[in-house]
This record gives sequence, C-alpha cells and structure tokens, in this order.
Amino acid sequence: MSNRPQLRAAVIGAGMLGIDLAGRLTRSTTMTCALVAGRSTSTTGLRLAARMGCATSTGGIDAVTGAGIDVVFDASNAGAHPAHWAALASAGVLLLDLTPSSSGTMVVPTVNGFRAESSRHLSLVSCGGQAVLPVLDVVARHCTPEYIEVVTTVASASAGRATRLNLDEYIATTEYAVRRLTHVPRAKVMTTISPALPAPVFRAQVTVLASGIRPGRLRAGVEAAADAVRAFAPGFEVASLAVEDQLIRATVQVTARDGRLPAYAGNVEIINAAAVLLAERHAAAREVETL
Repeated sequence: MSNRPQLRAAVIGAGMLGIDLAGRLTRSTTMTCALVAGRSTSTTGLRLAARMGCATSTGGIDAVTGAGIDVVFDASNAGAHPAHWAALASAGVLLLDLTPSSSGTMVVPTVNGFRAESSRHLSLVSCGGQAVLPVLDVVARHCTPEYIEVVTTVASASAGRATRLNLDEYIATTEYAVRRLTHVPRAKVMTTISPALPAPVFRAQVTVLASGIRPGRLRAGVEAAADAVRAFAPGFEVASLAVEDQLIRATVQVTARDGRLPAYAGNVEIINAAAVLLAERHAAAREVETL
C-alpha cells in the first residue's frame, strides 16, 4: 500500500452531481475532498458538503486555483467549462469534465480507460455516453455499424438546472462521442426528461443498423462488457438485447446503488463512479512514474 498523501480534490458545482461526487471523494483511498465550490451561500448543496467535512466556497474557479488542488471535477455547466480549463491548464492539475462541453480527451472506463493515464484534461462525455458506449464499443468490434440511434430517459427529479440548460450540448456531445468511438458514419441521440411518478430509473434505448452481425459473439461480448461496468457501477444492466437480420436493439438501465442517491438517479451514479475511477487510475499511473 502506498504511503503517499491523498490528493487534494475540488468539485465545481453543488448540485446533485457535485454533492454525490463530494461524498464519493470522502470515501476514496487516494483522494480527499478539499473544496466544493458553488454559486451561492444559500445553496443547499454547499451546506451538505460542509456536513461531510469539505471546505466550501462561492468563489468558483478563483477559489479552486488558490487552494492547492491536485484534481478538479467540473460538475457545473458546459458553457463555463472552457474558462475553467483555461484557468487550470498551466497549473499541472488533472481536470475531469462532467459537463457535455466536448472538450478534453473523451474517456469511458471500459472502452478507452487507459487514456486517463496520460491526459490531464478528461471528458466524461455525458451520463448517456457512459451508459451506452460500453455496449456500442462491443457492437463496433463484432460487426460493422452503419447507423446508431440512442434515446435516453431520465427522471425529472435527477435532472438539475445545469442538465436542463445543457440539453443541446448533451445531444451534440453524445452523438459526437458515439461517432468517434465506434466509427459509425451516422448517429442520432434523443433524450426525454420524465415527470412520471414513481420516478423511472435511468434508461437508454439503443438501435443499431449493422452488417456482419454474429449474434452469439455479440451477446457474449455485451455480457462481458456489462460485468466490467458493474465493477464500478453495480446498478448497470443490459435489460434486453435482440438481434434480427441487420438490426440490433438493446435497453440499458442504471439503478443507483450507492445509498446516498435515490434509485432513479442512475445517470448521476454512472458518470460520477466513472469519473472517480478515472481520477484514481490517473493518480496510480503518476505514482508509478515517480517510483
């Protein structure tokens, strides 16, 4: 076990995403939650962060740059992220972008998680991207996709203000990641914020038009990919997978199992679990380099 001190981590954003991140950091063996930066002293999230033992601030990125931070998780909004990277680019810190700004190196742990070892600016794509890309990566390796369509459904209660403001960016960035990481020529992403009660768990419907499908190998690959995701997000499930001629249909759903989140907030759990895992992988790689 390493005797190196824990890395000091900061979270920008005090919504559901940011506060769940702060909670995960308090349980990390490699990082400690040194700061949560929000917008207002009246923000409920900042009060929750303080109860966890995290320092809090309404100073935004200025508070982060002056706090001796090693790792920054940006859970604010896509429009603000470029300024955050500009302020941190020369500081030698690791910045993980949980907004759909499409900047940085796009990383999904089970698809190209090794990229986290060398990049200091990581994009988590989107919650939808983290949910579907492990499955779509398998599809792209076992056949030739020609068109991919993704429809995500998120409970209204787990879609905060930034999520709603960034819907266009969410769609554009998720589509871009699907095309780039699967090499499919055409992709379409749609999303629904559901007010239904009881609140539905986070779900993604995937439709793929492809050639050269080998159903047996595809199913085995998808099962292995799901097992790999469950290693860090145990509520991940491929609820259905159907192959008919040149059409693949799959339903992915994520139930929050962390305990701090309501079960329907699987969108929060999968992106946050991935972000912490990637930060720990980056830290481990840096430690090996210094030995």
